[in-house]
Amino acid sequence: MEAGAALSLQSCSWIGCEEAGKKYRGFLLFSRGCGEDKRFQTLGLRDSRPRVALVRSRHPESKVSCCYKKSGASSAESQNFNASVDEALILKRKAEDITSSLNGRCIYLVGMMGSGKTTVGKILSEVLGYSFFDSDKLVEQAVGVPSVAQIFKEYSEAFFRDNGSEVLRDLSKMHRLVVATGGGAVIRPVNWKYMQQGITVWLDVPLEALARRIAAVGTASRPLLHQEPGDPYTKAFVRLSTLSEERGEAYANADARVCLQTIAAKQGHDDVSSLTPTAIAVEALIRIESFLTGKASVGRLSYLQG
Repeated sequence: MEAGAALSLQSCSWIGCEEAGKKYRGFLLFSRGCGEDKRFQTLGLRDSRPRVALVRSRHPESKVSCCYKKSGASSAESQNFNASVDEALILKRKAEDITSSLNGRCIYLVGMMGSGKTTVGKILSEVLGYSFFDSDKLVEQAVGVPSVAQIFKEYSEAFFRDNGSEVLRDLSKMHRLVVATGGGAVIRPVNWKYMQQGITVWLDVPLEALARRIAAVGTASRPLLHQEPGDPYTKAFVRLSTLSEERGEAYANADARVCLQTIAAKQGHDDVSSLTPTAIAVEALIRIESFLTGKASVGRLSYLQG
């Protein structure tokens, strides 16, 4: 990643940022220019409550790193090693292909909880030389509460959604970001207004796979699932099915759709859990390229205008 590409989160007093438009207390922003001079101006402290600071960190230019193959490695290990190297090289080349067409536009990943938005988002940001943000984490730090579940409990879901919209509004005024949005961000048309300043990518994961992932780590951090009765897998699957019905039309209006079942079928896998995050990131870049070159249909207008 280019020097200064990554933004780390720290706590400080709330400082305004000219480009962000919103005077985030504690939100000190630094960003690389994208063909234009980007100046960030401190507007002064508004109060002393601890808030979010986004601070530039230095990283060397991104490289495709490969581990050496251990002597005596099995045939299966060798194949996995070669596949990983191939995926990494394909990812790098595809990123190089679309960088100029992106023209610094932000990428917003949408999808159900557990769909891998953070994992894939970090890979995309690294290979594109972008900065990565998790919008839910920004809300947590802005509110001063350590988890979304606690925000739901202490305030309300509506309070969380309002703060999430403010975060997306501010990020939409910036460039060269990959943003992992919350699973419910798509239900508010105003959020689409902000996200359409960049490119939206839907990570479409089968509900069974999502339920398995969530059940494996527990539902305590998932406020929309935690109160459901039954064993972890069953309650996750039932609730996810309901949410999918409610949000499916909204997700489908993303600029690009990354269907994990389709990727798995291409690679000869029966289960999407066999896919690597790198393979998913490659498909995301392919779909973004299709959108940029006009090969993908744009469906979000019907949702926004409807």
